[in-house]
Amino acid sequence: MKKTAIIGGGITGLSAALTIENARKEGADVDYIVLEKSLRLGGKIRTERTKEGFVVEGGPDCFVSTKPWVFELCRKLDCEDTLIGSNDELKKTFILVKNKMREMPDGIMIMVPTKIMPFLTTDLFSWPGKIRMAMDWFIPKKKVAGDETLASFVDRRLGREALDRIAEPLVAGIHAGDPETMSLAATFPNLLDMEQKYGSLIKGMLAAMKARQGGASHGVAAAKPKGPPRTFFMSFKRGMLDLVEEVLSALDKEKIMLEASVDRITQARHDDGNTQYRLHLASGSTIDVDAVIITSPSNVAADIIDELDGSLAGALREIPMVSSATVSLAFRRKDVKHDFKGFGFIVPMSEGRKIMACTWSSSKWGGRVPDDEHVLVRVFVGGARNQHLAAVPDDEMRAMVKSELKDLIGIDAEPVDTWIFRWPGGMPQYTMGHLDRVAKIDELVAKHPGLYVAGGSYRGVGVPDCINSGAKAAESAMAHI
Repeated sequence: MKKTAIIGGGITGLSAALTIENARKEGADVDYIVLEKSLRLGGKIRTERTKEGFVVEGGPDCFVSTKPWVFELCRKLDCEDTLIGSNDELKKTFILVKNKMREMPDGIMIMVPTKIMPFLTTDLFSWPGKIRMAMDWFIPKKKVAGDETLASFVDRRLGREALDRIAEPLVAGIHAGDPETMSLAATFPNLLDMEQKYGSLIKGMLAAMKARQGGASHGVAAAKPKGPPRTFFMSFKRGMLDLVEEVLSALDKEKIMLEASVDRITQARHDDGNTQYRLHLASGSTIDVDAVIITSPSNVAADIIDELDGSLAGALREIPMVSSATVSLAFRRKDVKHDFKGFGFIVPMSEGRKIMACTWSSSKWGGRVPDDEHVLVRVFVGGARNQHLAAVPDDEMRAMVKSELKDLIGIDAEPVDTWIFRWPGGMPQYTMGHLDRVAKIDELVAKHPGLYVAGGSYRGVGVPDCINSGAKAAESAMAHI
């Protein structure tokens, strides 16, 4: 029986394992083994459920409903009832501008205004800034389509205020990135397409909205999906770890190895002429397999693959990584004066603060606190421009975050508990040339039949993208063997 090794037990690796497991159950003569270097599965999905009743996310707290792969996975696992939508009756996001919280106006879609009155009446932008954003309607498209930095694109189409007050903090929250270096084609290809097709982002967004409304009005009514109503952001009742646990319940536990760190991969040539991949573990043991899917971050994958192919390892190392951290704090509601009516706030770099954003977890999601007497907030630190802050000692981190919350939203209370999660070098950066780098990696990987790389370093950092990446790699591995 041909065996595939899956290096990494994050959601990408688990998705790959489930794809092979499902094929086995349907009669395919394939096998797999998952090797995870730590004592837990889930990778960047890390949920703490405390005995007091708090549900605290260390990594992603949600996924976007515009991509189908989480829903498809839940349907296969019959766990749609574990999904929850965000509390959209509180759907407000605030942006710190000139040391004041200003509500993002209704109708802003991926930094593009689509509703006139909210845009005209907002204090988020100055009147010159509003006029400059509206000029997008008239500015001609770029004559030669091609990649550029996100900063260059937004500045060219919408102006500097849109870049500084929306684009930059939003990108920092999603990618922990810097728009001055980020590839538009790799991060927001739909914006690039809109400019070329419609000549204007505003026109493109309005056309997309009209198409969706037209499809709903004139198309055949689709069957109502199981689970809760779809909101833009979705999560799980007991945290994102629900998804990991549901996948794990469908896998053969004997095929999962924890504390199994793979140091390197070589080729194993057997006396019968058969060639396999040999995995060398930190424990000193080896495992021979017919295919390998490396789901570790690209910089870790490079170390594993260096002996097998130094050129491929070098290409993998060309993808930059940055560090970030999240700090969650629980408070007694009576101890804080803020009403937390919203999803949270984001902080532009131009404000010179030490945090990137703050999610009001207990407002955004149900079931994150034991009762209405408590609130839970989550603060983001680090990112491309302030990586050093993600590495400060715990005591300094707590003091820094508390000081920022006091200055920005007036919280002067002592938290009942604090949770710090660090992700050193854990966020891939899709900088200019990223698509070319990925194409080069694909070309070099193809020279090693049965070897695959997958995960958030390549074609999307979100949970849905990682699920899709793992499944596709597993399908390719099974086709090979």
